[in-house]
Amino acid sequence: MKTAVIVARVLMGLMFLQASVVYFMDWYPKDQVPPKEVMTYMAGISIVHLMTIVKAIELICALSFLAGRYVALSAVVLFPITFNIVLLHTVLEAGSPAFFIAVALLAVHLFLLYAYRKHYTALFTAKRIE
Repeated sequence: MKTAVIVARVLMGLMFLQASVVYFMDWYPKDQVPPKEVMTYMAGISIVHLMTIVKAIELICALSFLAGRYVALSAVVLFPITFNIVLLHTVLEAGSPAFFIAVALLAVHLFLLYAYRKHYTALFTAKRIE
């Protein structure tokens, strides 16, 4: 189990590191024209520079995954981003290879959340804070 957790967190860290570095270095291919739905989605989030914030969070969490520090926190922080990736690919391109990669990413993410579940028990205790 320990080896599987290490492999999962390193693969997830590399995937998010690649996605954020490609975004910040502006290495996306320019010749491909995305579908109209993707353009509408990207125009909406580019107004408030949300994608830059998301990619910065992905970069910090990817480095955390690769370093092996604060992995439980990074898994919680990245979960809404992973879920949004799956929803976007489900709506726009269900059945494509990108959709299956997104679902695999979600499965690895859920595995990591399960593996680090003991770190989350304090969040769900019913204690009164005074």
